[in-house]
Order: sequence, then structure tokens, then C-alpha cells
Amino acid sequence: MISRLTGTIVHIDLKYAILDVNGVGYKVYSTAEVLSGLGKLKKTSTEHVTLWTYLAVRDDALDLYGFANGSELSFFEMLISISGIGPKTALGILNIASVEAIDNAIRTGDTTHLVKVSGVSKKMAEKIVLELKDKIGDESLVGQTEEYASAVKTGMKGDADALEALKALGYAPNEAREALKEVAKEATKAGKELKDTGDKVKAALKLLSQ
Repeated sequence: MISRLTGTIVHIDLKYAILDVNGVGYKVYSTAEVLSGLGKLKKTSTEHVTLWTYLAVRDDALDLYGFANGSELSFFEMLISISGIGPKTALGILNIASVEAIDNAIRTGDTTHLVKVSGVSKKMAEKIVLELKDKIGDESLVGQTEEYASAVKTGMKGDADALEALKALGYAPNEAREALKEVAKEATKAGKELKDTGDKVKAALKLLSQ
């Protein structure tokens, strides 16, 4: 099992990156956020990068899925342990928000964001919440700052709708997602809570227009 790779980035695509490890190019599927980060590194640095990986073995293929850290990989492995959830669907779930945000949604029983992932029905979303709620427990935000934990708990709702609105306006998913994250950070620093989807979209558009 290939569980971690360290090498240099030679190519970035919409759904995967190619990592050169001692002359061997590994095609690694990942989330838009991770790929965006790798793309920035490729432009500014030739240093080695490390990805935590999961090797999905099929009859006709060996697919690698890569993550920025062990926590993302562990969450991915928990998702694919659920009957009916394959690696591609699990990656789609991790594309909608951060691990911490999805973690909180599962703990609070919020299936809103999960059903926005292609292939995840309301019934499947409820199954994910039911099966993972006990595994995740209430300790998942331990070690985070109080401000961060608060941001996760109050900022999840409405993010998916805001993301869809920005995509409808022509913005790329990763570009819109980064803008919404920055909006959440600025709101937290200012001691504010942006719960309304319209307010989030307006604030994100302001950042995107700069």
C-alpha cells in the first residue's frame, strides 16, 4: 500500500497532479483545494512536496488519491468505509468544504451540504451522518482555537449555496471557495457572524473584484 509520497510536481490538472518521485511519475487525484495549493507551489518553488495517499485497487486500475495531511486522509478512509461510498464520491464530499466543517455538519446532523455532491442522495447523506457520528465524536475540534471552532460551527450553513451562486456568476470553484474562506476569516477577526447567503456572496464578490 502506498501511504505517502514525496517528490516534485511536474503537472497539475483539474482533478489530479503528477508527482515525480525519483524519476517515476505518480498520477494522484485530489481535491480542488489541494491541487490549487500544489499549483501555487509549482510556480514559486522547486522544493519537494509530500502527499498522504490512498491506493484504490480495482480490477482494471490502481488509482492514487492524495491529501495535504493525515487528518484529511483519515477522514477520506472513514467515508469510503461506508457501503455505497467510493473514492470519487468521498473526494467530492471533501471538495465541498474543509474536513473540520464537514466534521461539524456530521456531528450536528446537517445533511444539507452532503446532498449537493453528485451521487449522494438524501438517504445516503443521512446514512453518512448516522455511521460517522459516533466515530467522529465531540473531540474533533480539540486543539483548535476557540475562534476557529466558533467559525466552523457558525460558518458552515449557507456556504454551499454561496459557492453555487458564485459558480453561477462564472467563478471557478476553487477561486470561489478561497474567497468564501477569506470572508469567513475576516468576519471572525471582526467578531461578526455572516449567516446570510446573500451577505457572504456580496463580501466574496468584493474580494474577487480587487
